Amino acid sequence: MWEENFDTEHEVGSKLDYSPVSWREYFDQMEDVNVGLADSRDVFRIYKAGTDGPLLVLLHGGGHSALSWAVFTTAIASRVTCRVLAMDLRGHGATLVRQSDDFSTQTMSSDVANVIRACYGETPPPIVLIGHGVGGAIAVHTASNALLPTTVGLVAIDVVEGRALEALHSIQNFLKGRPKSFKSMDHAIEWSVKSGQIRNLESARVSMVGQIKRCEVEEADTLEQASPVTDVVVECNEEFYDQSYVNDKEVAASEVSLSDRTETLMSVYKWRIDLSKSEKYWDGWFRGTSNLFLACNLPKLLLLAGIDRLDRDLTIGQMLGEMLVQHVRL
Repeated sequence: MWEENFDTEHEVGSKLDYSPVSWREYFDQMEDVNVGLADSRDVFRIYKAGTDGPLLVLLHGGGHSALSWAVFTTAIASRVTCRVLAMDLRGHGATLVRQSDDFSTQTMSSDVANVIRACYGETPPPIVLIGHGVGGAIAVHTASNALLPTTVGLVAIDVVEGRALEALHSIQNFLKGRPKSFKSMDHAIEWSVKSGQIRNLESARVSMVGQIKRCEVEEADTLEQASPVTDVVVECNEEFYDQSYVNDKEVAASEVSLSDRTETLMSVYKWRIDLSKSEKYWDGWFRGTSNLFLACNLPKLLLLAGIDRLDRDLTIGQMLGEMLVQHVRL
C-alpha cells in the first residue's frame, strides 16, 4: 500500500528531497558511552553540542532516537547558551545493552543517570531534563526520584497520563499497520513524512536513520514486505548507520558489492526496535506520571497541543494553582 505512494512522482517543480542528512549538521560530536562493569558493559549512543551553560538532557519518544532532537538542538543553541546531550534509550537507535527487553521506568531512568555520571562524574553541570512521550515519562521519573541531584528543571512534552493510558490499546494496531521494511532509506524518509509520523521534513531526513537499519534478507522475502509474515533477517549492517548513510558513493559501492557477492540476498531497511514486544511496560511508563510531575519540586514545563489534553489530575492541579496554563498560538 505504501509502495504505491513511493513510486508516484511529485508534481513538476515541487519534488522534495528525501535523502538522509548527517548528524554532523546538528551536533558537535557522537560518542558511545560505556556503563557498568568491564566484563558486562552496556553501550549508549549519545550526541553532544555546546560547551557552556546548563546541560539539556534530551530523551526521545518510543521507537525514535536521539537524532529526533537534531533540529531542536540547532534551534535552541541559536537562542540560549547551553550544552546538549541527546541519548538513544535502551533498545533504540545504536544503543546496545545486555537486557534489551527491560523497558521498566526504573531501569530506563537509571540508564539516564548512569550515562550522565559516566560523562560528567558525580558533579555534572546544572541539568534540565527534557523528554517527549515515553522519554518525557522517563524524565519525570528521573526527576521525581532525584537520580541527578544537579537537576534544575523539567520539561515534559505530550506526557499526559490519562490520555496516554486511553491510547495504549491502539498502539498495536498502529504498529501492525505500518510497513515492515523499506527498499531504501529515502523511501523510509518519504513514508515518515507522508504518513504524518514525522511532520518536519528536515527532521525526518536526519532522524530516520536512527529508527531503521539496513539488513540483508532472502530475495523472496522482499516481495512480501507488506505481508503479515515476518521477514527473516540474515545479516544486519550496523556500520552503514555510523559511516555511510550520507555518502552516495559509499552507498552505491556497498550495494554493487552486495550484488556481486550474491544474487539471493537483497538489502532492505527494517525497524531497529520491535515496540510491540515492550507492551507489558506501556502502562508503567505513564501511570502516575501526572501526580509525579505536579509533585516535582523543580521549575517545570508541560508542553501540550491543547488544554483539552489535560487529564483529571492535571486539571485539578491547574484549578488548585499548582500549575499555570498559558495558550501559545503558533
